[in-house]
Amino acid sequence: ASILLERIKAEKERLIKEGKIKRSKKSAKTSDTPHYENVPFEIPSLWEWTTINDISKSILYGVSESAKTNGKYRLLRITDIQNNSVQWDSVPYTDFDENKAKSYLLSDGDILFARTGATVGKSYLVQGLTEGAIYASYLIRVQTYDAVLPQYLKFYFESGYYWEQIEQGSVGVGQPNVNGTILGNLHVPIPPLHEQFRIVSELSKWMGIIDIIENSQTDLQALIKQTKSKILDLAIHGKLVPQDPNDEPASELIKHINPKAEITCDNG
Repeated sequence: ASILLERIKAEKERLIKEGKIKRSKKSAKTSDTPHYENVPFEIPSLWEWTTINDISKSILYGVSESAKTNGKYRLLRITDIQNNSVQWDSVPYTDFDENKAKSYLLSDGDILFARTGATVGKSYLVQGLTEGAIYASYLIRVQTYDAVLPQYLKFYFESGYYWEQIEQGSVGVGQPNVNGTILGNLHVPIPPLHEQFRIVSELSKWMGIIDIIENSQTDLQALIKQTKSKILDLAIHGKLVPQDPNDEPASELIKHINPKAEITCDNG
């Protein structure tokens, strides 16, 4: 992974010289110190600790545009992202300057972050785009270099360690938020590229099994609720236990409780 990070560093320098990306203040300070003295936890010997800044081509806020019924581009908002998926048919449109839009056009492999609100820190991996789309201002987009799989990084953004960093770094009392600086400074462990592929493959398999279990659990809870209701329904209809002709009629029971009660009975 150390070789992989050197390739990223060289690619970043090339893009900066070509004017395709800008050098961030943070990367200027950390580019010569890729190794960390106080590592958060031990990782395999072929892995390396780095930051989101060091492996990203771009960390960019979205646009402040109004949603419209029709327009040139889809406008993806925080509210359009639910349970790690987007129903693109329901995403509104917007008009935006074509020259400016190039910087904000989404591509498969982009990772978006909610930077404020109840879902602050939640991420979404863009996949399966079929038309031009840009993203709204309450989202931050991260674009990684090819040496880091977006799918691996997305799984990292689901991990407990990631959420610990988000909780420690988020600012604001009434409305917590995460800005691009906080996001860029997050520590991330990077494996060799082939191991990233193996990790993504293994995680996808296990996450699929977990999804099946969760769906089954939801179905089971609905069935339990339905069964409880049915049993109670049978009980109050007199169908839960067999009738005993030797039992004292309920009419007599009611007379004992209240001798003046009027009793209406629809059977013998």
